[in-house]
Amino acid sequence: MTRYLLFTLFLLFNGQLFAQDLSNFKVLKDVSDVEVIFDYSTMKVLKDNYKEEDYVKLRTAELNKKLEESGDLWATRWSRAKEEIWEPKFLLLLNKYVADKVKFKAKASDSKYILKVKVAWVYPGWDAGLVKQAAKANSIITLYERANPSNVLVSELFDEMPGSQFGSNFSNESRLGESFAKTGKELGKIIKKRI
Repeated sequence: MTRYLLFTLFLLFNGQLFAQDLSNFKVLKDVSDVEVIFDYSTMKVLKDNYKEEDYVKLRTAELNKKLEESGDLWATRWSRAKEEIWEPKFLLLLNKYVADKVKFKAKASDSKYILKVKVAWVYPGWDAGLVKQAAKANSIITLYERANPSNVLVSELFDEMPGSQFGSNFSNESRLGESFAKTGKELGKIIKKRI
């Protein structure tokens, strides 16, 4: 609860007020493409709210101590996961629900609108075989006009989106990918309903 309250206050003091009317997605009714951009610049990790760079250093050192160079390999996988797992999973599920209405793309430089996914917090969860905890992600989704970025049409917090999994999944990056998939799915349902 405290983390959520602090997070909300942070957003308010940074001038990012949430639009209460999700019906503003109706502006996408006659639009064919929307560019999606991801912002990890202020992302925090774990319940300790580590800055991402601090988390990566800590985890890399921890793994290297157990097995030489394993932490360095993990750091590379973590960095690549954004473009290779998280973003594609988000787009895949989002488009699955709205493909007949509008197409969301990583690159659509001519699109009238931009959908920004500001990733605020991630928790990779864990998997110990029979016992596991799902990954979670908090993202602020904003829709605005490319020509006028200050004209924010929708801004909504997707809080602690769980990354469900079947069977075992020992990859932090893959488990988080499921959280991004869930966020895309829930956003897709909302957009489809609104347009």
